[in-house]
Amino acid sequence: MTGVIYARYSSDNQREESIEGQLRECQAFAKKNDITLLEPYIDRVLSAKTDNRPNFQKMIKDSAAKKFDVVIVWKLDRFSRNRVDSAHYKYVLRKNGVKVISATESISEGSEGILLESMLEGIAEYYSAELSEKVVRGLTENALKCKYNGGTLPIGYTVDENQFFQIDPVAAPAVLDAFKKYAKGATMQEITYELNIKGIRTVRGTKITLNTVTRMLHNRRYIGEYQYRDVIVPNGIPAIVPAKLFEQVQERAAANKKAPAKHKAEDEYLLTTKLFCGYCKCLITGESGTSHTMEVHRYYKCRGTRKSGTCKKKTIKKKWIEEVVILLIQKFIFDDEFLDRLADMLIAKLNAESSTLPILRKQLDEI
Repeated sequence: MTGVIYARYSSDNQREESIEGQLRECQAFAKKNDITLLEPYIDRVLSAKTDNRPNFQKMIKDSAAKKFDVVIVWKLDRFSRNRVDSAHYKYVLRKNGVKVISATESISEGSEGILLESMLEGIAEYYSAELSEKVVRGLTENALKCKYNGGTLPIGYTVDENQFFQIDPVAAPAVLDAFKKYAKGATMQEITYELNIKGIRTVRGTKITLNTVTRMLHNRRYIGEYQYRDVIVPNGIPAIVPAKLFEQVQERAAANKKAPAKHKAEDEYLLTTKLFCGYCKCLITGESGTSHTMEVHRYYKCRGTRKSGTCKKKTIKKKWIEEVVILLIQKFIFDDEFLDRLADMLIAKLNAESSTLPILRKQLDEI
């Protein structure tokens, strides 16, 4: 006979070594029973409660080509822990002339074998359901104590040795500043840019994106609200953002969601976050509009004018101001004296001790 091995391990305290063990015992079974093995099908860190397993599905599909006669599994629960899925896919394999064999469970061919196999599959499904209940129960107990239950940590928080949330002294001030700036009129794109300039990163060490900022500004954990499934505990974790500021941000986000997009910029504005009004010191940001002749005009406008109408700063044509700035930059950077001074400043900066490094080193030691 020709056979294939199907091996699988899920995430509940199993590792790569468990795959090697399964393969070793299945290979020994195949050798003992004179079964020629083809390439195995392996699914890593995937539960057998679902049939959404890539190599499992590939094996079922490949069985139609009749390249192998048997599928060898270490135990039947490697094949499936769901009786309905197990019965369905064994039926598909039988139609294709393929039988499922357990390398470690002796199941006879007769009627008693059918009963034993059904019992083993039922026990596997029971174990899976019971394990799931125990995990949820344990996580719920953690939640009632407001402990960290896994998942992505919000920027601005760390977890101590007892699994309680603690404020990150490096990132938390930047998070609070982001909420304040958004409430005062800054865009999410501007906040994203500023967080990246400050060197703030996600818990995975990646750069801040627009989606990161969107999730941040809507995350109720920042006002101290702990939530897991149906468990909600106000003031369950240390708050970074005052509740009043959080509500202001939500109101502005809701208003922006309903606002029409006709005045939004349609192309890149090079001086975004770099222009400030000489009258009111507000940011000057890009806008566009269409005239009655259907011609699109692009310009920069002071936020003080747009928001409150108190500033007298007139709009500036995009093309003109960008060309002026580029010409001035070229004039500065091609000056030898300036380049020497810039090099000296850069060396001095690199040699200076960062104010955040001691905090980061302390966190690293703790971790």
